[in-house]
This record gives sequence, structure tokens and C-alpha cells, in this order.
Amino acid sequence: MRFEPRDVLQKLEFDRITDLLEKRTLTPMGAEQARLIGPMLDFERIDAALREVRDYKLLLEKNERMPLETFSDLRPALRLLAIPDYTLPLEAFQNIRRVLALMRGVFRFFSGPKKEIYPKLYAHVAHLPQEEGLLKAIDEVFDEKGDLRPDASPELMRIRREQMSKMRELDTRFRQLVAEYRNKGWLSDAPESIRNGRRVLAVPAEHRRKIRGILHDESDTGRTVFIEPEPIIEINNDLFDLEAEERREIFRILRQLSQRIRPYTDLLGHYQDALLRLEVIQAKAQLALDMRANMPILRPKPIISIRKGYHPLLYLKNKAVGKKTVPFDLRLHPEQHILVLSGPNAGGKSVAMKSVGLLQLMVQSGLLIPVHELSELGIFEQVFADIGDQQSLDDGLSTYSSRLQNARVFLQHATPNTLVLIDEMGSGTDPKPGGAIAEAILQELYRKGVYAVITTHYSNLKVFAFRHEGILNGCMHFDKDTLSPTYELKVGRPGSSYAFEIAAKSGLPKRVIDYARKRTGSETAVDDLLIELQREKQELEELLRTLKAKEENLDRLMKTYDSMHHDLEVRRKRLKLDQKEFELRVSAQASREVDKLVRQLREEKSLERAQQVAQELRQTRAETARQIDDINAEVLQLEEKKPAATSTRAFQVGDYARLRAGGAVGRIESIKDNKAQLIMGGLTVTASLRDLLPVAAPAATPVAGPKTDLQKTAEFENKIDIRGMTPDEAMRVLEKFVDNALLANATTLRILHGKGVGVLRRVVKEKLREYGRHIARSYHPEPELGGDGVTIVELA
Repeated sequence: MRFEPRDVLQKLEFDRITDLLEKRTLTPMGAEQARLIGPMLDFERIDAALREVRDYKLLLEKNERMPLETFSDLRPALRLLAIPDYTLPLEAFQNIRRVLALMRGVFRFFSGPKKEIYPKLYAHVAHLPQEEGLLKAIDEVFDEKGDLRPDASPELMRIRREQMSKMRELDTRFRQLVAEYRNKGWLSDAPESIRNGRRVLAVPAEHRRKIRGILHDESDTGRTVFIEPEPIIEINNDLFDLEAEERREIFRILRQLSQRIRPYTDLLGHYQDALLRLEVIQAKAQLALDMRANMPILRPKPIISIRKGYHPLLYLKNKAVGKKTVPFDLRLHPEQHILVLSGPNAGGKSVAMKSVGLLQLMVQSGLLIPVHELSELGIFEQVFADIGDQQSLDDGLSTYSSRLQNARVFLQHATPNTLVLIDEMGSGTDPKPGGAIAEAILQELYRKGVYAVITTHYSNLKVFAFRHEGILNGCMHFDKDTLSPTYELKVGRPGSSYAFEIAAKSGLPKRVIDYARKRTGSETAVDDLLIELQREKQELEELLRTLKAKEENLDRLMKTYDSMHHDLEVRRKRLKLDQKEFELRVSAQASREVDKLVRQLREEKSLERAQQVAQELRQTRAETARQIDDINAEVLQLEEKKPAATSTRAFQVGDYARLRAGGAVGRIESIKDNKAQLIMGGLTVTASLRDLLPVAAPAATPVAGPKTDLQKTAEFENKIDIRGMTPDEAMRVLEKFVDNALLANATTLRILHGKGVGVLRRVVKEKLREYGRHIARSYHPEPELGGDGVTIVELA
């Protein structure tokens, strides 16, 4: 990632964020890694870093604990262990044991469902094998405190036992000598001491010849000498020999243990790296908790959409003293990618600008930020910032010269993937040429499509932003009544410097302020006019957005109404079609009776009468068939007029389609010569493509063969209960009930409507009247079977 100038991270105080991370790490190695954290460019890496911190923050919020504690750096010991036959010292094994114990705890933490709950954290150890044998081998030599176990080997046990025995013998003999020489008055008040690792007697110089032994030392004054009595010299010699044996045995044990773990040198390094990564993630999560940070929505392309954002350092500072921090909202996108921020001094302009830059740097460094979780931030390849006084005596640059030099670099290297932050743009020189140059620079930045937050007091920059669609005016709100800033960011209108009001509050004489007002004159009026124009523009844009939303909603409602009206019309036509088809079926069923009648008439030699009956039958059936064709054509015409809700692409094998006539749905198995073969239940049907309508795949249902009329009749329930329904509900339910009864060839229906005041009974009669000749008769049964509360219907 490119920064201009090089100290952008310091200007935006990102180094203070890494300082806070360091304080939350557990080890010097973790602190070192925290100092190296910086912005990244790879979207996948950034997203993974943010998600793992979010997982750890969730872990902390649930008061769950991953066993991470301090440990020493294994890298020096591992480099030595890689040398063949090298024996690690005792302290190195203690450090290795610490790391292995921590890793065992981490593996146990993820042994249950937590690997699914925190997948990003588990990914840091998922690829590592768990070598329980290493820790077991070290535990056979070291205890829980890291000290060498007395039973680390049989030889060490023997040496330790002999040492204890000699120590007891030495102690007994020494007490005897002390008692004997004290009675003789040959010892000092403090009779014993340790010199050269041996137990000795403190003897006044005048009695030194009276006690036989080895003289080891004398006091600084020469009045006391320290003598190892002759009776215990041999015992001390034995102890020295045992200590030498102990050291040799410990070295042998450590050499053997070094050989045991040497093949796992690389794995131990990976263990330490995993612990360090988890340690840094833990530090990030703890910092996120402290500043109430969240993970925003990450985008691969530049965008800044901050909701309820805070400056992280300001939030922590105010939180420590119980002071409220004012959040801000800001949205910059390709259509509006520059914010010109104005307002009074000390109103928070620079803090808001720095907040945007610091939050962006933190996100691209894999840190959660104090914003609402629905905020969106993209990836920037460059961050340029012109903040503060950058004059240099060494380079011979004044403040304004340094600003112009920065502007030259910005314009030379800026791209649409660049975030530019400029504080007090155009300041440092005469306002008129300075404002003109600042406007020219702003125009060039706008042309290059950079994202920018710029603070200024210059009116011409506010006017420039007002005239260009891709630039937003913004201000820090100022309370005119109290003449104090509220630190609220208002996007959409420029701000005033309130210089005269602040000057009056500071105590400047009124005549001084009046004189200044006269000198500024029209400039102040232009500023006020611009603010008013921006306010009216914002109100009009809001009104237009509201009207557009209402218009879209009205269009949706009208389309919904048209679709519902069309569906209702199709249903009516289909019902009529079904009725006519039913009449045709009834006519076909009655043909046998007619044939019988014709034969009878022939037998009676009434030939003319037979021909007349046959002709009437043919005419009736032809008329019914014609009506069916007409209704079917109407249905097809309605369906063709229906607004297309699906794609008009050509049918393909595997699509689902519905027959225009009849409405049966099937799956297309093959297409040839503008004809399609469809599978409908267990049947194969061939139909022309123009007779098919596209439909969505039906929901999965248990596979069953095509149902016969007998099956439909068996499945139909000829009883219905409409008690408790409103008249309208009862009418709809009864219509569907009787229609299904007719299709199922039912003969008798039972409708339970209750007695009451007779409203539902009248509804039943009215509905049955609509079916005319399809109803043979309707009546109420005997009182014991329901009486007036039930209607029995016999179908023709």
C-alpha cells in the first residue's frame, strides 16, 4: 500500500492503535508482531483477518476462555536443537514444556463443537498434528512447576537417596560438634556458616589452633575464621562426589530428551507461531471490546459508508472519563466521492476527517472498528494525507510550499483507488490566490475520481462542491444559541465559520466586530446564500426521492391488481369450461339410454320420431362442443394477454410447461419439429410448442400414478361444516365444495350450517340456486339428524 507522505500512519495516529494492541499482548514476541500490523491490499486476507477477530470477540463476549498465557521464545533453543547431538539446557525444556501445555489446552478447546462455532480461529491449528507423546516425554522428566523430577531416572533416584542420607549424617555430626565446641567456648555467637559450598564452623581467631580441620576463610576484621572440622570432611567430600554424579546424570537425561524431541523441531516452531497468531488475535478482540467495535461489510472496490462511526482514540479517551462521544454518518461512492467539510474552528472537522482515514487503515489492517455493523468499507490502494504543518528548515520549505509539493505528488499519482485527506485546504497563503489554487486542485482530484475528505473555510470551494454532482458539502453543526459546537456531522449543506459570533463571545469590542462585518460585506452574504441554497436543494432532493418511492409503490400495486383481475377472469372461464365439459360427459353417459330409446322407436316403427330424437341429440352435443371450444379460446386469449412475468426464452429439455387447454403440468423430455413430449404423472403427452406455457418446477410430492375418476370420487369428502364463517367466507367455501363434488361425480352432499337466525341457511340456498339443474333437490333431514341446522343436497 502506498502512502504520501511517508508519515501518513503517524499523521492519522495509527501508531497509537498499534501501541494499544501491544499493551494487550501477553509476550514480547506478540508485542513485536502487533507493532508490525499494517494495512493490506488483498481482499481475501483482509476479510479472513476481520472474521477471525470477530470470532474471538464473540468468544470473549460469551465469557469463554481460550488457554492463552505468557511463554518464552523458543526460537533460540530450536536453532540450537537443530544442531546434531546438541543438548538443551534445563531452562529450554521448561520453555518447551510450557508451549506444549498451552497447545494441549488449545487442542482441547477446539475438540468439541467450538471448531464449528469459531471456524476462522480453528483454522490456525487445524493443520497441526497433536503430539501428546512430546509432552508426556517431558513430563516424565519435569514436574508441573518445571523442576526436574526426583524419579526422572533410576540412577538419579539412587543419587538423591544417597545425598539425603549423607545430608542427615552430616547434620547429625555437625550438631554434635557444635554442641561440644560451644561448651568449650570455642565458637562465635553464630556458630555455623557456608563457605565454598561446604558447611563450616565460625571460630574466634584466638581458638583457631584448638579445632582440627581445613581453614576456608576469615572475616574482614580477621577476628573470625571459618573452619571445616576434620570429622565432617569426608562426609562433605562424599556429598561433592554425589553432586558431580547428579550433574552427570542430569546431563545424560537432558541429552536423551533432546534426542527424543529433535525430530519435532519444526513442529515446535509451528506451535509457537500458532500461539502467537492467536495471541495477536486475542489482543485485537480485546481492543475491539474496549471500543465497542464491529466488523463492517467489506467490499473489494472503494466505498465508504460509515454508520454511527467514532474516532477510536477519541472514543476510548472519552469513555475513560465518562464523557459521551458523538458518532457520525458518511457515505461516499462512485457517484459522490468527495466531501468538502466546513464549519467553525474547534468544531470537529479535522477529527471527522482523521476518523475516516484511521477507520479505513484499521479495516485494511484486519482490525474491527467502532461503527455500526451495516457500515460498508472498500479497499483502497493508496492513502494520501496533507495534515498539519510540514515546513522543513533542512529542505527550505515553508508551510505553503510543503502543501503545494504534496498536492503535486497527489495529482501525479492519484487514481480512483486513492483516498485523499486534506486539512484546511488552501491555507498558508493569501486567501484569494490560495483559494483559486485550491479550487483548481480540487477540480483535478474530482476529475481523477479519487475519494477525498477535505476541510476548508474557503467559500469558493463550497460553491464548487455545490455546482458538481460528485462532490458533497458537509458541515460540523454549531449551536447558534449557545455559540458552541455540537460535533455532529451534517452532510448535504456547507457550514459557516461563525467567526463574528465566536469573536463576540470571546469579548472583542463591538466596534471592532462591526468594522470587520463591513469589510467582509458581500462575501458573508454569499456564504449565507450558499448555505440556504444547499438546504433548499437537499429538501427538494428528499421530496423527489419520496415521490419516486410512492410512484414505484403505486406501479407495483397496479401490476398486482391487473394480475389478480386477470387470474380471476381465467378462473371464471375455466369453471365455465369445466361445467360444459361435464355436460358433455353427462351427454355421453346418457347416449346409451338414447340409443335404447331409438331402438324402441324403431321397433314401434316410428322412424320419423327416431330420426328426430337422434338429430336433437346430435345438435345438443354439437352445441355443447362448440361452447367448449369458444370458452377454451377465450381462456387461451386471456393467458396470452397476461403480462409476462417470466423469461421469454425458448423451451428446453428439462423445463416444466403447462398445456394451455386443461392446465395439466409436465416435464419436457424431448423437442422435435416444434413439438414436445411431456411426462405428466405416468403418461407421455405430445403437444405443439405454441400450446404450452412455461411454469416453474413444481414442489416435490410423493410419486403417484394418474388418478382415475373413481380415485377422485373416493378421495372427495361429501360433508362440510361452515358454522362460524361470515356470509362471504361461506359463499367462497361452498362454491369450491360444490365444484369439487361435481368433478368427483358425487351424488349426495351434507352441509352443516347451524340454526341460529338462519343467515347461513339462506346463504346455502342462494348458492345452490346458482347451480340450477345440477341440483336435483335439497332438503333438511329429520330433527334427530340435524333438522334445520343441516341441508342435504342431491346432485342430478
